[in-house]
Amino acid sequence: MKKYYIALTSFFFASNAIGQQNEQKEKDSIKTLNEITVTSNYKYAREKSNTVSKMPLKNIENPQVYTVVTNELLKEQVVTNLNDALKNATGITRLWESTGRNGDGAEYYSMRGFSVQPSMVNGLPALTNGNIDPINIDNIEVIKGPSGTLFGSSVISYGGLINLVTKKPNKNFRGELSYNSGTYGMDRITADINIPVKENLAVRVNSAYQNTDSFQDAGYSNSFFIAPSIRFEANEKLTFLINTEIYNSTSANAPMLFLSRYSPLSFSDMELFDRNYKKSFTSNDLTVNNQSFNMQAQALYKLSNTWTSQTVLSRSTTKTNGYYQYLWDLADGNNFSRNIAFVNGVNYTTDIQQNFIGDFKIGSLRNRLIVGLDYYDTTIKNGGSGWVTNGIVSLVEGTDTGDLTQAGTDDLLIGTYSGNTEASQKIFSAYFSDVLNITDRLSVMASLRFDNFGEKTSSDGDDEAKDQIAFSPKFGVVYQIIENKISVFGNYMNGFKNITPQSIYDTQGNLVEIKKFDPEHANQYEFGIKTNLYKDIISATVSYYNINVKNKVTTNPNNPNDVIQGGEVESKGIEVSFTATPTKGLSIIAGFSNNKSEVTKDYFPNNGYLGLRPEEAGPETLINFWANYKISNGSLKGFGIGFGGNYASEYKTLNRSNIGTFELPSYTILNSALSYDANKFNVTLKLNNALNEKYYSGWSTITPQQLRSVIAGLTYKF
Repeated sequence: MKKYYIALTSFFFASNAIGQQNEQKEKDSIKTLNEITVTSNYKYAREKSNTVSKMPLKNIENPQVYTVVTNELLKEQVVTNLNDALKNATGITRLWESTGRNGDGAEYYSMRGFSVQPSMVNGLPALTNGNIDPINIDNIEVIKGPSGTLFGSSVISYGGLINLVTKKPNKNFRGELSYNSGTYGMDRITADINIPVKENLAVRVNSAYQNTDSFQDAGYSNSFFIAPSIRFEANEKLTFLINTEIYNSTSANAPMLFLSRYSPLSFSDMELFDRNYKKSFTSNDLTVNNQSFNMQAQALYKLSNTWTSQTVLSRSTTKTNGYYQYLWDLADGNNFSRNIAFVNGVNYTTDIQQNFIGDFKIGSLRNRLIVGLDYYDTTIKNGGSGWVTNGIVSLVEGTDTGDLTQAGTDDLLIGTYSGNTEASQKIFSAYFSDVLNITDRLSVMASLRFDNFGEKTSSDGDDEAKDQIAFSPKFGVVYQIIENKISVFGNYMNGFKNITPQSIYDTQGNLVEIKKFDPEHANQYEFGIKTNLYKDIISATVSYYNINVKNKVTTNPNNPNDVIQGGEVESKGIEVSFTATPTKGLSIIAGFSNNKSEVTKDYFPNNGYLGLRPEEAGPETLINFWANYKISNGSLKGFGIGFGGNYASEYKTLNRSNIGTFELPSYTILNSALSYDANKFNVTLKLNNALNEKYYSGWSTITPQQLRSVIAGLTYKF
């Protein structure tokens, strides 16, 4: 921690040397920069965000679209995982469950036609290789579009990013202890305790232990999470914030079923997959352990009434150790081979930012400006086994010839060590963003980022290096037809993605090379309308977007362990988000999205992608809805009932003209909840997938999703 303190101190004195500003009396206090205040009359929204534009900005005056999922909603729905939380966000759906692999083992989602992983905490990189526990989340910001200008491009997507805003210490002593029990052996204990140690010092600890089995015949997850955080106000101008998250899980994950990408499709419907819906084709003996550590330290110094300095250090470490397996379609309409390896790797990530945030006037023109410097450093190390075949799975017979014991698998892996690989990336960035109020109702945003990418890769001592530079602009305009009530907006946004070198293997699993790539580029234009009507009881956003990506990297059609570059993709669509409290006690959140995506250029014509919807684009249409009514007076005061669900249209998990298209069916999942809330305790009963519907996710894969489940929760508040 000493080196982290030295880095923070040096940045602080640099910012303190900046001259005092006198232009404006309006104050952006340190509290405004660190806490999101619920100023609306309903609990499903946040009026203002400090991370979407890296400055305090109301949603109605922000030219970018984003959806917020609040902690109040997560409690109401008894949410115990990130996927269930994100079902409340417009236009996002899960493609892959967590694999636990090093570097990219977190869940994959689809947003605006592009895959994305949860990779940001409080607007800073915070990578994970497993699942994310929601206990420390104050709200989730699903930020739409290529946002490279303010967030860089190494850990986000052209469709947007998922930013987790954590709970912060405050001056009120309070706490919650909860126990949840549910179907499939689920037991979960959580704690959220805030302690004001002194007038200027507060500590908050969030923690969760969870154990759950699978709805299938094997598979489980056991995890522990703890997140201590500290807020120290050194004086009226200087505040320190430290947030730490430690996560450890051991799980036995069912292998995903990959449809063959190199042979004509041999499956025409879901019959065989439905028949084997509850078969995991694994054992609880083949586990993977995932550990992650994330620390963020901030020093916030109020330079004047108009300028604040924000100095941030973020550090993440993730580790993977265990077995990773997948099932590969043998293209005979029946059999899948199991490919398995012992994975062992670590990923280190460091990010240092210095931001100066101002709110001042030049003449009569109000400027809200952020100027920042960013240093990002990541290193990925791997040293596991090679791949071996461990048995054949028959869907027709429902049988498995593999040895699913740890000892038997270890025997197969003897002599397959694949060697040590290492890839590192260093990025130096400078950026600015200015929101200029031409009038009280008309504002424009102009932003620009400069990135210098440096990379180094090695395989058994052979080093290679590569440097790149990039500029990423962003422009926006907002006109408030009725001030703070109705605004129209438009934006142009850019994303630049420096593709990190990747280890390339031949079809037998032997390391061939570490391949380097040219950058990808994405450009979006978007326009729409935002409303905040009727004394803040109705909030809505309607938008149309168009995203074009060039130089995209795709899988080599002749080798699943190789990737190639040169594709182009167009993604466009509409999104509608809605939150409301139409009457006292009734809260509603809903969303609708329709996305049209198409591959407009392909490096290899025989890839089969050209003119078709990309497989990462997910379902074309998504709908989410949730309503909850809580009785506020009378003998039934405190009782509540909630109802909602999700709809997804059919999804082409494999979609290639040369081998065919396999479509996962559309689905509608309905959920409900009953609750009783009192001063000192809360009792909730949640029913998920009430109709017990069989449904699937995928990304050239077919993965059964959880059937009906019930969760009962008891919370004690003090």
